[in-house]
Amino acid sequence: MLKLTEKEIDTIANYLLKGKVCYYQEDKKIIHHLPDEEENFNENLTTEEEDLLDEVDADPMNYAEFIKMEPAQESLIMEQFTERFVDNRSFQEDLYDALTKSKAMERFTFLIEESNNYKQKWLDYRVQKYKDWVMEQVDSYNTLEED
Repeated sequence: MLKLTEKEIDTIANYLLKGKVCYYQEDKKIIHHLPDEEENFNENLTTEEEDLLDEVDADPMNYAEFIKMEPAQESLIMEQFTERFVDNRSFQEDLYDALTKSKAMERFTFLIEESNNYKQKWLDYRVQKYKDWVMEQVDSYNTLEED
């Protein structure tokens, strides 16, 4: 059964937020991270990264994979943040409007980055949601391991 420390959860969440895919090597308790192939398909992997993927393929039960949230999940946490933490009605409407347009994440992030009142709250909220996401993936991994 996979159990992670708070520090490991935090580390994985932060890598995911940076667009990485993580593999937790159970026997050595090491967190490996690679560029997300879906986002960086033009980026060539290093020899070490290719070797790691070969190791994961050779012994998949020794590695727990952690991936970032899907866009729909990201959108939902942006909506939840806007609903729960943004009390300025005008700014709240701007954020909701940004979420209805193309490139919603970029538009939302731009507005938040420009806001002195909400930038840090959003960063903290998003990190916490990613920590929760990591724990959901641990639960899924443990369920699969039991089967």
